Amino acid sequence: MPNITIYTKSYCPYCKKAKALLSSKGAVFVEIDITDDPAQRAAMIERANGRTTVPQIFFGDRHIGGFDDMNALDMRGELDDLLRTAT
Repeated sequence: MPNITIYTKSYCPYCKKAKALLSSKGAVFVEIDITDDPAQRAAMIERANGRTTVPQIFFGDRHIGGFDDMNALDMRGELDDLLRTAT
């Protein structure tokens, strides 16, 4: 299973949905809460090629996007494959 990082804010409903989806798949992830952390927020924006919304999800160095992007992968049946094969 890949190293998964998810940037979140404490009050974000899409962050909660993203974490729930990953957890339902048995995925272990590192959560970086940027609610009150401007340095981590800046790091997320740089890593996500300018995207400022949360969540921002990464499988290793691969940027998956936000919850809607990850959910679309799941609906197409591609998320499970990524969880098994990404590094």
